[in-house]
Amino acid sequence: MTDEILHRLDNGVSWITLNRPDAMNAVTWDQRERVIALLADASADPGVRAVVITATGKGFCAGADLRGGPAVGDRVTGDVARMIRLGAQRLITAVLDCEKPVVAAVNGTAAGIGAHLALACDLVIAAEPARFIEVFVRRGLVPDGGGAYLLPRLVGPQKAKELMFFGDAVPAAEAERLGLVNKVVPAEELEATARAWAERLAQGPTRALAMTKQLVNASLDSDRATALAAEATAQELNMTTADANEGVSSFVERRTPKYLGR
Repeated sequence: MTDEILHRLDNGVSWITLNRPDAMNAVTWDQRERVIALLADASADPGVRAVVITATGKGFCAGADLRGGPAVGDRVTGDVARMIRLGAQRLITAVLDCEKPVVAAVNGTAAGIGAHLALACDLVIAAEPARFIEVFVRRGLVPDGGGAYLLPRLVGPQKAKELMFFGDAVPAAEAERLGLVNKVVPAEELEATARAWAERLAQGPTRALAMTKQLVNASLDSDRATALAAEATAQELNMTTADANEGVSSFVERRTPKYLGR
């Protein structure tokens, strides 16, 4: 497991790297649980102030590899729904709910749950060879792992249906044009770009970023009154943090703020 998920903490950034290049980084049960645990650790650890999810080899993630999971008996009604809730959906919500900003550095093909893993991240940087594929229709399946939740919020319902109905590969440049990707870079620049973005985030006001992430994500499912009330409450809470006080003081004193993530 240590070899299949590489992890390091560097300059306040938790780097989570899928490392099954021979399988195009299809995620196993054990890998999924490890990624979920690392994201939870990132939320709880004050020393972690940003997260990068990336992969080795030519693929970012080819989807789910269900081999190696807990043994199951004869399938009955409810088993598949439970498997999805406890599996793919837990992985995606772990990214969405992580209290630190999460950057996807997509090095290659992101298909199925692999595409959703990338799109759940707060910022997405893609290498030029990367592709995003809603592969489920090719297998006669309904998109799971939050796909029908994520895609319409990123590209609108009509485009989301097109991507999911046809399952065509979306090249990185087209993904950027559609709003699925923040930035496309040459493959050799992917890690350096992700590092620059993540370390910039890691030097920011960590609690304010966490609450900003929460507000934006929640706003997509909220009415205006609820969103504005949540915003006011978040700012009230944020103003009790050391970083907010530092930000205001540095503005008054006309100096560059030094945020500590607290």
